[in-house]
Amino acid sequence: MNPVETLGLALGAGFSSGLNLYATIATLGLLQRFGVIHLPPSLQVLSHPAILGIAIALYAIEFLADKIPYVDTVWDAIHTVIRPPAAALLAYSAAVSAPPEWRWGAALLAGGVALTSHGTKASARAAANTSPEPFSNWTLSFGEDVLAVWLTWMATVHPRATIVVVVLLVALAGFLLFHLFRFLRQALQKLLAA
Repeated sequence: MNPVETLGLALGAGFSSGLNLYATIATLGLLQRFGVIHLPPSLQVLSHPAILGIAIALYAIEFLADKIPYVDTVWDAIHTVIRPPAAALLAYSAAVSAPPEWRWGAALLAGGVALTSHGTKASARAAANTSPEPFSNWTLSFGEDVLAVWLTWMATVHPRATIVVVVLLVALAGFLLFHLFRFLRQALQKLLAA
């Protein structure tokens, strides 16, 4: 992989991992297994049947947990310590042919991008839980899953475009986080004033 392909994979898989780590792993593994892409040797283990089975089983659990208000918040809280380090590990492994400083840079960048996407996801889901209807939760969950799979595929096929898309998604995440925290502050002020 050349540096642009490595950066595209690191950013795309990093952002996707922050949304849904298990869908990202399963997508990469399935694309490798069926010969759609050729991952770096250090990531080819993702196509092993045992890894695919575990990733798909955990994705099924996450798929269900994400549809239940407040269960999704607990699930996201637990995964705050899982998704960013896993994204960093994926990026570090993807950059196997790069010098050590570039590998660590890719790991830090992917971990930061994953933390950004995960933080935005968790905050948006917590805000959606304040709504009494379940459809907003389901819509957000389906959208996150589709985005995670699509962005993972995109990172492997169109790395340059993925870099641009991830930069735009991180900017959007920053915008959303700003407004979500503003919403939280206003809600707390109303609660304390009552």
